[in-house]
Formats: sequence, structure tokens, C-alpha cells
Amino acid sequence: MLTVEQIEQCVIWACEKEVSAPKPGNVNCFSGGHNMQIEDFINSAHAIAPVLARTDLSVGQIILQSIIATRTVVNCNTNLGIVLLFAPLCKAIQNCDEIDHLPIELEKVLNNLSIQDAIDCYQGIRLAEAGGLGNSEQQDINEEPSITLKEAMFLAKDYDSIAAQYINNYHDIWQTGLPNLTSAINCGESVVWASAFAYLNLLSALPDTLICRKKGLECAQEIQRKAGKIIDFSLEINQLSSFELDVISWDNELKQKAINPGTTADLTAATLLIRAFGQALS
Repeated sequence: MLTVEQIEQCVIWACEKEVSAPKPGNVNCFSGGHNMQIEDFINSAHAIAPVLARTDLSVGQIILQSIIATRTVVNCNTNLGIVLLFAPLCKAIQNCDEIDHLPIELEKVLNNLSIQDAIDCYQGIRLAEAGGLGNSEQQDINEEPSITLKEAMFLAKDYDSIAAQYINNYHDIWQTGLPNLTSAINCGESVVWASAFAYLNLLSALPDTLICRKKGLECAQEIQRKAGKIIDFSLEINQLSSFELDVISWDNELKQKAINPGTTADLTAATLLIRAFGQALS
């Protein structure tokens, strides 16, 4: 079993590697973006790590308290998606002595989410002041929910890939994010470039739902195709880092157009957290 301190360190490591990775369109080691800088994300990571590692809080309480902690160090939304994905993972890992047990424990956590978890989560989302959420006819984020958090995520799964992970037991992370992160590391890439490779694979596999909400499906699909082309080129020589100038160029282009594949970045962070848990348990 991981200690509280180990879980904290895993959270910080995953967040720092994710924000440092050269992920086109997101804040990264080459440039800030969307009125945020890399330091905002690192400070936020250190703020949420102790909360995510606590054993005495429910998933909903972890989400709410993490956003409260974030607001003590930044005045913008740096990590709502990360917190939503990390909270069930951090709860589940507390019952694992091997990383292979995590999918089963994660499913248990997700299936046991309560109405109170939804109430706390909704409060946290409102506090984060995330953009592009819109309104819903059922269980709107601006109202108090009357269903469990998993049921609320089910209602959102078709337009939010983070919500979908609550329903499919993090399928996209297990099947796309983690294998590509691992293969890139095994091929000699640094963790940050391997993270970018996992990010691009996730981006090519799923239309980024933040882009969908803010810019439309057609824009998200165009970004998908571009990510796929970069992956294809990198596979020819087995290293994404060899295309650094192309990655930086696309990064700048996306930021100039205010296109932010933020949901995909959050999925990448969760991929890194699972990697960190596996390393800590090995």
C-alpha cells in the first residue's frame, strides 16, 4: 500500500510532468498560454496534493477541498479536470498493493459515489469557474443535484470526456494514454516527451471536448487529424522529440487561435498519475 506521503508525491510528479510536457495548445515548458503560466500549475499541484492523499474524505469532499486549496494559490482554473480525474484514482489506490488491482478498486469507488459526492463536486465545479460548461436541462451545474455523482457524469458523458471516464472506468486512459506513454518511455523518450506522445495519441483518438464546447466539433476534428499526422511522422523514426520544431510551431498556432485541448491535457495528467502509482508500488 502507498503511504499518504507517497500519494502526495505521485500527484505532484504527475502534475509537474504534464504541465512541462510540450503538448500543443496547452501551457508547457516552451510557453504559457490562455492567460496562465507553468508556475500557476505547479503551485496548484502542491496545493492539491495533500488533499488528494487524505484518507478521511469522500471523493466529492476531495474534489471540493482541492478546488478550495487551488483558489488559495491562483485566481484561475488551472486544474478542475485534473482534480475530477485524480480524486477517484487517489481514493482507489489506497486499497491497492499492486498496480494491477487499481482498475477493480477504481470501479468500486466509482460505483459507490453518492448524492452527497455530487453535491460537493458541483460546488467545487462552480468554485473553479470553468469556462464552456453551458447549461443542461437535467441536473444543471448551477443547481443542486438530486442524483449520485456517477449518474450525473452519465448525463454528461457524450459531451465531456472526463465525465465519460467515470462511466467507462477510465477506459481511454488504460487503453490509449498509458500504453503510449509506456511505449515512448521504453523507446528512450524522456518522460515529458513521452507525455506529449501520449497526449497526441489521446487527441487523435478523441475529439477534445473542451474544444467541442468552445469552438465546435469541426474544429475538434481538425485538431484530431493534425495530431494523427504528427504521430504518424514520429512513428517512422520512433521519437516525437525529433519533431520539436513542428510541435512548437503547432503549439504557437493553436495558442494564437485560442484553441485549448484542455480535456486531453487532463487525461494525460491522469495517465501520468497511474504511471507514478505503478512506479511507487513496484
